[in-house]
Amino acid sequence: MTLEVHSSSQKFATEPRSQALPAGLLAQFGVRMAYARHEEVYAQEEEADLIYQVVSGAVRTTRLMSDGRRQIGDFYHPGDVFGIEHGPEHRFSAEALCDTIVVVGKKKALALAAGQNAVDRFLADATARDLDRAQDHLLLLGRKTACEKVASFLLGIAHRTNRPAVDLPMGRQDMADYLGLTIETVSRMVTQLQTAMIVEFPSCRQFIVRNRPALERLSD
Repeated sequence: MTLEVHSSSQKFATEPRSQALPAGLLAQFGVRMAYARHEEVYAQEEEADLIYQVVSGAVRTTRLMSDGRRQIGDFYHPGDVFGIEHGPEHRFSAEALCDTIVVVGKKKALALAAGQNAVDRFLADATARDLDRAQDHLLLLGRKTACEKVASFLLGIAHRTNRPAVDLPMGRQDMADYLGLTIETVSRMVTQLQTAMIVEFPSCRQFIVRNRPALERLSD
């Protein structure tokens, strides 16, 4: 991937033609930007005048509490829209989990280019999907055992690819914070799933689903 730096704060990306942008409003009128691993996309309490969509890589949203604890909002993968707020500021910060391409659009510019009705429909659809994700997350936190939480998380990542080996852009601490577990518990659950030959981890950031029906049963 080739990156062209146009300013000290913004990096615009050129990509192989085989890598298509996600469909939708941002694909037509947004600008592609590249972020390195752990680079901030936007900050907590920053003005929320832009909308973002992941093209490649992955993004994590987090909120730092007053006592220093960290709450992970969600993980966003190719095709996912993020950064939508009902207020004027971002409640969470966002950063790239790996080398990531994001397409970005300013709300006012999108309205001028496509019309306010098109922007409203786009935002309504993205907000509905975010609500579904939030409800799934609540169910995950409140009604599942530690093993079921980890199994559900891995299955959700595996559903996003057809490749046997599934890349895991986030680390164990990210998983633990998202699932409401300790990192030690996540590691034990991963070990249990490997011992049961349900999943295999060739490396800490890649896994293979060996028994999908068993993983699905644990996730239900």
